[in-house]
Amino acid sequence: MKKIILLFFCLALFACGNKPTTTTVQERLEWWKDARFGMFIHWGPVSIKGTEIGWSRGREWTVEEYDGLYRQFNPVNFDADEWVRVAKAAGMKYIVFTSKHHDGFCMWDTKYTDFNIMNSPFRRDVMKELSEACKKEGIALGFYHSTCDWHNPDFPLTSPGGKVKRETSNLDRYTEYLKNQSVEIIKNYGPLLVMWYDVPQQFDSVRGQGVIDHIRKIQPDILVNNRTGARGDFDTPEQRIGSFQNTRAWETCMTIGRQWAWKPDDDVKSLEQCLHNLIRSAGGDGNLLFNVGPRPDGTIEPLQVERLKEMGQWLNKYGYTIYGTRGGPFKPTDWGVSTRKGNKVYLHLLKWSGSSPEITVPDIGIKMVSVMIAGGEKAEFREVNGTCVIGFDEKLLQPVNTIIEIEYAGDIMNVNPVDL
Repeated sequence: MKKIILLFFCLALFACGNKPTTTTVQERLEWWKDARFGMFIHWGPVSIKGTEIGWSRGREWTVEEYDGLYRQFNPVNFDADEWVRVAKAAGMKYIVFTSKHHDGFCMWDTKYTDFNIMNSPFRRDVMKELSEACKKEGIALGFYHSTCDWHNPDFPLTSPGGKVKRETSNLDRYTEYLKNQSVEIIKNYGPLLVMWYDVPQQFDSVRGQGVIDHIRKIQPDILVNNRTGARGDFDTPEQRIGSFQNTRAWETCMTIGRQWAWKPDDDVKSLEQCLHNLIRSAGGDGNLLFNVGPRPDGTIEPLQVERLKEMGQWLNKYGYTIYGTRGGPFKPTDWGVSTRKGNKVYLHLLKWSGSSPEITVPDIGIKMVSVMIAGGEKAEFREVNGTCVIGFDEKLLQPVNTIIEIEYAGDIMNVNPVDL
């Protein structure tokens, strides 16, 4: 009977996949922090031009030309299943997709505006297909949804860059539009991991909190970032790794190239840069939301796919030092970071100069039991004046990241972070 119960439990767990099955914001937030790594996707008709989404409206292209791009948008090679397979191969646990950027174009079958993908030549609800693909593969899904809207006549500001003030507008009516569309998305494609808002401009903390409160009537445990005008659940440093912070959740959003939307011949980050961004995010106790910009035909740039799969290969070997960890107990330094889980600390040595590597770590009040180099080699360690000095053969240094695994005699998760 016990074997039958165990089998049933395993099958149920498999069916749930990696997605959170939680009931409170805090529980969902903890799942999200365990996941550590997600895929950001910026995509829309602007990919036809290869310029930046939202920001190139009224800048590189006239407003009329930009707004008319959807009439040419026909990404016949779009395959939601393939996108999700790429995310999984990269070791990503969740996806955040642009439902609507600042340009106001909606990538789903919305009933609140005709300015949407169902009126393009493509006439397919990509968000519905992506939602179905994520559910099938056990990937959590959220949506980026611009707080501002430079196309909607009720929003007070317009292009270029939201710097032009409209003669007439109605912010209260626009706020209802934003709320209605947010609810529509959650109801049609949820439950969701997150609603990721952006660029509040005319929204203050009261108006922004009103949006959060409204969508939580529909899904009480949904996460919301800090860009509605209100504080939300987590911070969002952009195009940089956040500072060490374990008192409030955070997520770095960053492009794999130079631009959020697809750019021809974009410079893709090296594998070392990609991995260091992920590792430094985890070491600072944050997540990495790593952006790709699909091409106008609906496919992801092959070089971006290749790089993501290389990240996944590294995570297949060393993901245990990233997933489910928290930053610390040693704060980041120029040579690397640390992550921790249970009674183990993982020192990530990202760069080293000189020979005979020797690292000194402070005493955290718990006895150090053993030190290993990831891969099975033992490292020597000795106590010196209230610190522990770890030394190992220079030949064991790895080109991208050398991981030193420290086992302690007790749980170290409640140790206050200290400087190295």
